Amino acid sequence: MPVYMWQAAYTAEAWAAQLKNPVDRLATMGRACCEALGGKVIGTWYGFGDYDAVAIVEMPNAEAMSALALAMAAGGAMKSAKTTVLMTGAEAVAGMKRTADLAKAYAPPA
Repeated sequence: MPVYMWQAAYTAEAWAAQLKNPVDRLATMGRACCEALGGKVIGTWYGFGDYDAVAIVEMPNAEAMSALALAMAAGGAMKSAKTTVLMTGAEAVAGMKRTADLAKAYAPPA
């Protein structure tokens, strides 16, 4: 199953609400939404920096990941989010090897 990294930054209002009632929403809401779409949460973390929350998830396909990301964004608690497709080392190497085929078919603009 494809693996994705989802990162989100909460709005000030979302943080204020969480401070009134501290709950690990990543472990509860995020897991339930992911599983409802046929996925699996590998891990969730809170962090400092550009993003407040990070989740690594396995999802059946890009459509399911899109639905998860859109549902989270539509809730209004995030000011920004980012989804990254993750590959294993073997998948990256296979992609690198396939570039040999493209070198014959692709020419950069002149």
